[in-house]
Amino acid sequence: KVTIKGWLYAKTGKGRLQFLQVRDGTGIVQCVVFKKEVSQEVFEAARQLTQESSVIITGEVRADERAPGIPGGFELGVSDLTNVQLVSDEYPITPKEHGVDFLMQHRHLWIRSSRQWAALRVRATIIKAIRDWLDDHGFLL
Repeated sequence: KVTIKGWLYAKTGKGRLQFLQVRDGTGIVQCVVFKKEVSQEVFEAARQLTQESSVIITGEVRADERAPGIPGGFELGVSDLTNVQLVSDEYPITPKEHGVDFLMQHRHLWIRSSRQWAALRVRATIIKAIRDWLDDHGFLL
């Protein structure tokens, strides 16, 4: 069993099944909530989650080759879910196009998007490589 702490990135529900994509600082994992495998309280908590709500999820990691779109080819079968903070307002940044002014006013949310997250990871890797090279060659920063 593993426990992850993160934010709800996306959610789809199909009757007795809820698919939650949860993002933490390292990436996105798909979590699957089966109504028959969890308590009614846990299933309702999963159903009521809104985008960017903070959650703590415990479950068992399993490979799922049926769905190649799942991040990493693995999913988390949920056994427990705690809703730390439910977001009550609609998430202001959706897939539609926004102007630069709007995005800069909501930067704390914009950097959570996959494109901005990837850009920050690339930038951090480049900065680390430069710093390592400078350290290896006796430069002080």
